[in-house]
This record gives sequence, C-alpha cells and structure tokens, in this order.
Amino acid sequence: MGQYYLVVILAEKSDKEYIRTYLDPGMYNNGMKLREHSYIGNNFVNIIENLIGPNGMFYKSRLVWAGDYSDAEPNSDKNLNKMCEAKVPFVYKEPIVSYTYIVNHTKKVYIKKTEGFHPLPLLTAEGNGRGGGDYNGPNVDLVGTWARDVISMENEAPDYTLIEPVF
Repeated sequence: MGQYYLVVILAEKSDKEYIRTYLDPGMYNNGMKLREHSYIGNNFVNIIENLIGPNGMFYKSRLVWAGDYSDAEPNSDKNLNKMCEAKVPFVYKEPIVSYTYIVNHTKKVYIKKTEGFHPLPLLTAEGNGRGGGDYNGPNVDLVGTWARDVISMENEAPDYTLIEPVF
C-alpha cells in the first residue's frame, strides 16, 4: 500500500494548540505519496517554500511531511497525519516566488537547491520507508532528520554550514 503525506506546520512549543495548520498535496493536483510531489519545481512544494519564505505567514516554522504510517504522537493513539482529520486544510492563493536556499535554523545548516528531488520534503518526512511511493534512493539515512526543526527558505546564504546531500 502507498503512504500518503500531509505537510503539517507545528505550533510553537509554548502554544496550547499542537498543530497550527496543514496542507494537502491532493488539493493542488498532486499525488499524496512522497515521491509523487517531492521534486524541484513542483507546484505544491513551491507553495510550502513560499509559506516558510521571508514574506510567508509561517516564516521560520517547524514543519513535518507527515506520513499516514508514521508513529503515533506521545500520549496519543494518533500520528500527526491522523490528527489533521479534525482540522480544515490551509489554502494558499498568493503568487509564487522562487527561493535558492533551504535553511535549518535548529541545526544551523543550509542546502542550495539544485535539480531532481527536492530536499525539503525528504528531510522533513516522518514515516518514510513504510509504504509504496516512499523515498529509497541515495542518502535515505538523511530522510526525516529535519522533521520538526525550524526551517525557512531564503535567497541569501546564511552564516551557517553548507551541506550538499544528493537525493
């Protein structure tokens, strides 16, 4: 079976509400499996880039590409994907701007986008490897290592360490 993903923007750790909002790739005419929309130039990933870009309403937010086969949250019988069922998905209607760098402010590292698979969905995916359509290529050990970290998109390189994973 295939695993379906939603993008979840998490609340600040001090907020009562755990999930700020979520986005559904199917609403933007994309497949919901990780490999169906995780590539450079994909309209859905571009929307996420814009939401966490300098002018986006979720700039420098914690996010997760939450698979429906991922582990349940602590003290819950549901995972992030299932928790979104009780919420209304966010709908993006603004113009799309292109960004060059994916920045992880928690780890103080960044990536320059190139071609092929987009690092953002892969690095923030939870549940990868549990369903059809998941990523299983080079650097699969890095998949999910940025989940729940504070991430932004930028057009200027930050004063952090550049990493160059190939997916």
